[in-house]
Amino acid sequence: MRAELEEAIGLLRKGDAPAVQRALQLLQRTVLSFGIKVCGHREDAEDTAQEVLVHALPHLATLEDPRALSAWLYTAAKNRCWQGRRTASYRRTVALEQLLPDGAELSALLLADSAPSPESKALSRQNHQMLHQAVLALPPQYRMVLVLHDMEELDTDQVATILSIQPGTVRVRLHRARLLVRREMAKQLQRATGPKAPKKVSPKRSAECRDIFANLSEYLDGELAPESCERMRRHIEACPECVAFIQDLKRAIDRCRALDVCPAPEAKPVLRRLLTEEYLRLKDSSPSTGNATKLRKGRRSRIEEG
Repeated sequence: MRAELEEAIGLLRKGDAPAVQRALQLLQRTVLSFGIKVCGHREDAEDTAQEVLVHALPHLATLEDPRALSAWLYTAAKNRCWQGRRTASYRRTVALEQLLPDGAELSALLLADSAPSPESKALSRQNHQMLHQAVLALPPQYRMVLVLHDMEELDTDQVATILSIQPGTVRVRLHRARLLVRREMAKQLQRATGPKAPKKVSPKRSAECRDIFANLSEYLDGELAPESCERMRRHIEACPECVAFIQDLKRAIDRCRALDVCPAPEAKPVLRRLLTEEYLRLKDSSPSTGNATKLRKGRRSRIEEG
């Protein structure tokens, strides 16, 4: 879970206006960042952040557990981001076999120089944008799990609660999402650095390697039973192909975890003042819908005036 959410809870408990304003800024930044990662459009993400904060006020006045706040906030943001976007593509699945490396790809990984090349150093400046585009290219059901788990730092059970699916389904989708991002980043890297000379070595992927590749996320995240983990460890230590693929997948996961979208702007003064006043009113057990109504009507066009 992001440290910003725990900090926001602490600030809300203080109850004074400056602390509440700071907490709302942290929550706005969190929702805006999530919206940009999921939707890709900053304008949509800003609308989402504003609407979610407005509707969150009655809940913020009662929530004292960061995990409960996290679940409510991301569920509301997810619903708002996906509003009107649910199409057949949301249910499109990708077979695991399509995402596992073939012999030629394993050869390329084995023969790749582990030291960063001048091309890769130059490319690292572009990795941020490339990775974001690779994430946005994921089928929505995989994208949402990847963003929540690897970028928003939620655990499997939290993601399952927010998406109303089983934890096992979260793990399946997460692994395929990671493999999809790894494959897309590899394609973009190849396009950016130019064609490579044909590889002569083409190891055949064994059935055991295939099983290892299919469970790598469970292995890397420590989700396997001890006996299964030990069996995989023994195989990996004796298999150069598995070592190469694991290193490549770990790089993709680390990139996802480090991805940060453009900084969130501060909420406009009018919005910040109204949100703070309404929160304090609700916290004092004197709920009023006046300011909330104003906020819902005062979309971005009106807030710009502030």
